[in-house]
Amino acid sequence: MSVQGRKQRERAERERLIVATARELAEQQSWDAVTTRRLAERIEYSQPVLYSHFRGKREIIGAVALEGAAELAAALRTAASTADGLRAQVGALAQAYLDFAERNPAVYDAMFQLDGGLAFAREDDTPEPLKDAFAALRETLGEVAGDGVHPGLFAELFWASLHGLATLTRAGRLPREHAEQRVELLVTRLAVL
Repeated sequence: MSVQGRKQRERAERERLIVATARELAEQQSWDAVTTRRLAERIEYSQPVLYSHFRGKREIIGAVALEGAAELAAALRTAASTADGLRAQVGALAQAYLDFAERNPAVYDAMFQLDGGLAFAREDDTPEPLKDAFAALRETLGEVAGDGVHPGLFAELFWASLHGLATLTRAGRLPREHAEQRVELLVTRLAVL
């Protein structure tokens, strides 16, 4: 392997380490605990090395969000592909989304609550992992949108409903004991099956 190839590989490994460490720290203690100084200490590199990869916390949040979007897309596709029948697929998709949000609260915040410098809802500059996560929703939901309903708009409405459920449940505004019934109601009332 060439020296240049080795340096590129080492740089990519450092970036993965920075993102993984930021994510771990945020999940353990919150995003307020993630500072460039603390990250530099944890990964045992100087702050200038960290800044050679990311201009600051905002870009690190963005990198975590993109990683999370790729993981969410995979989880949604897996859930939909392992369920039998369209109704079960939509229910599994909804549950996979909510499970992801609950298991990864800091990542979910990076994706949808914090400013990671990422563009949403603009075709030209929305990063591919974000587009792919939405596409993972649209792939299944497009089949249940109903006649005359644009599949993308239906997927947006369904996603907004899931986001609301995830956010309100996490904040303690909705009791957890009714979570399953909420998903069932969402699938039953919104999806034309």
